[in-house]
Amino acid sequence: MKKLSEMTHEELLAFKNETEKQYLDFKSQGLHLDMSRGKPAPAQLDLTMPMLNVLSADDTLSTEKGLDCRNYGVLDGIPEAKQMFADVLGVKPENIIVYGNSSLAIMFDTITRAWTHGLLGSTPWSKLDKVKFLCPVPGYDRHFGITQYYGIEMINIPTDENGPDMDMVEKLVSEDASIKGIWCVPQYSNPTGVSYSDEVVKRFAALKPKAEDFRIFWDNAYCIHHLTDSPKCILNIFDECKKNGTENMVYEFMSTSKVSFPGAGVAVLAASVENVEYIKKGLGVSTIGFDKINQLRHIRFFKNAEGLKNHMKLHKNIIAPKFAVVIDQLEKNIAPLGIASWHNAEGGYFISFDAMKGCAKRIVSLCKEAGVVLTGAGATYPYGNDPDDSNIRIAPSYPTVEELTKAMELFCICIKLASAEKLLEK
Repeated sequence: MKKLSEMTHEELLAFKNETEKQYLDFKSQGLHLDMSRGKPAPAQLDLTMPMLNVLSADDTLSTEKGLDCRNYGVLDGIPEAKQMFADVLGVKPENIIVYGNSSLAIMFDTITRAWTHGLLGSTPWSKLDKVKFLCPVPGYDRHFGITQYYGIEMINIPTDENGPDMDMVEKLVSEDASIKGIWCVPQYSNPTGVSYSDEVVKRFAALKPKAEDFRIFWDNAYCIHHLTDSPKCILNIFDECKKNGTENMVYEFMSTSKVSFPGAGVAVLAASVENVEYIKKGLGVSTIGFDKINQLRHIRFFKNAEGLKNHMKLHKNIIAPKFAVVIDQLEKNIAPLGIASWHNAEGGYFISFDAMKGCAKRIVSLCKEAGVVLTGAGATYPYGNDPDDSNIRIAPSYPTVEELTKAMELFCICIKLASAEKLLEK
């Protein structure tokens, strides 16, 4: 198959006309499929339904040490839950706070605390003339939404197969005290699927920021969401920080939103003991504690970190074939034309797709007109502004394999059509 860039004007026009016919045929089929977010499929949610039966009115709703989960008390999580998540993240239970159902809420709360009260005695960010945040791109739209909500200036940081551009990160944080943090999804990044290299993790731990209250927001959302039987394991950021005396610089987050039930799971923060104690002072004012019965339910179901990881193998069996469908369709229909690139993720929930410059919005619009809703073009960049208008986040998890195959056929047609239109403009 000839590359589009090598076609004559007449060949390209004929290609466009034929692709338009294919597109109109799909449009007439009345497809209705929403792939805008990385939602677990019903089959994944079914895996956790037995959790609803692990507790009953006849049970003793107490922890192993006799803590009554029906009553007040225990601000930072029941001991068994703290231990399970400590084992998952490679820290000690005293480094863990078990929250409610959302790690996003923890991140928002953490930014809010820095904004109103500062961090460990530093000046509240709201009292500063300028606050800036580093944002590896393409990245997670909800991260950017939090910093944008507070009017924090966001600075794009390019990424590659190893993670963020650390030369740029090191230079910026060492020179500018108004840079207060960086968003990171270190394992199976959203949306690229990239896992940070050992060198990148070590350089993060060794950062020497000019701001004493600079924080790395280490959103390790996909640390157990593997798609292969030989998963990559990134270095433990806290182990590396201990070597550099920088333990206070990192907040690590994860949740069971895509493990048990979105909206009914549990979320955790891992941090230095000093950070944990400071955060607990604020939590003690804002809440009587989080849902200990739900924490107990999760512990009775998963039992421990090993049980949690084994459960994720069942998730892998459901969603790995869907990722394979996406890659297969792109390799078969798009790769020979030389008009795009993508990451073959080994974990996480997304595939990052880069179209020709100036084509992403057109591709997403064409798909929507034909009944397939994708994540909005530009969403993977701060302020929704992709300077190249090229990146699209593909979320394969929710549709069935059959639905996804159909959607990817349409997606490939839209890529071809938008690319031909762009080349003909020239």
